Amino acid sequence: MTVRAKKHLGQHFLKDENIAQKIADSLSEVGYDHVLEIGPGMGVLTKYLLKKKPHVTVMEIDTESIAYLQETFPIENLQLDTSEKKFRIINGDFLRQNLTEIFQNKPIAIIGNYPYNISSQIVFKAIENRDMIPEFSGMFQKEVAQRITEKEGSKTYGILSVLTQAFYHAEYLFTVPPTVFNPPPKVDSGVLRLTRKENYSLPVDEKLFFRVVKTAFNQRRKMLRSSLKSFNLSLTLKEDPIFASRPEQLSVQDFITLTSKIANDGTRDH
Repeated sequence: MTVRAKKHLGQHFLKDENIAQKIADSLSEVGYDHVLEIGPGMGVLTKYLLKKKPHVTVMEIDTESIAYLQETFPIENLQLDTSEKKFRIINGDFLRQNLTEIFQNKPIAIIGNYPYNISSQIVFKAIENRDMIPEFSGMFQKEVAQRITEKEGSKTYGILSVLTQAFYHAEYLFTVPPTVFNPPPKVDSGVLRLTRKENYSLPVDEKLFFRVVKTAFNQRRKMLRSSLKSFNLSLTLKEDPIFASRPEQLSVQDFITLTSKIANDGTRDH
């Protein structure tokens, strides 16, 4: 049985075993027993994950892929001595799943060859569930992987960079050419690893932090005193040197400082 790659699902099946092994090996395996693979397709990465961790869950929206996985990895042969299954297939959209219910608040790592069209949303969902996710790795469109891991001062540094790096250490691991996929995408791919920071709670209001970052980058060419005018900043605060900067010049820590200054500005609109 083979699975047809479906364009509307953004499917590009990895066919290089060495790269699949390298992606699986990008996980440190520290601090969790459960791994969740998103979009396993034909299971080229899955088989390497099953050699590494006692509990592997795959989440797939494509029913044809699910039938293939059930045939390739017979679930009845993958039981542990305990009541928990070693391998589990969930037919569903990751973006719509309640991870707390599925994994009962146990720590998990997330990995996958992510569909390009929803890869940023996958990262944002992981950030929302960071209490459960000490590690996250996998393959993205190269441009997106670079954006996530980029530091301040770069033209590609933006919302995704700041919000990810506020909670995770981000590493760009290696580039993958289109030729190792079926069908080949039109762009290079990049593999990254996110490792949760030891202290992954912010010293400022999280909702305000997110709002400040998104508002600043929505007009990234403007100085912050212009792009953040919707916060009704006081004249005194507008004179602070940080407001003469553009958003891509600010580090994550600078954005935390900026959020604190706005939160403590007596005249702003709450």
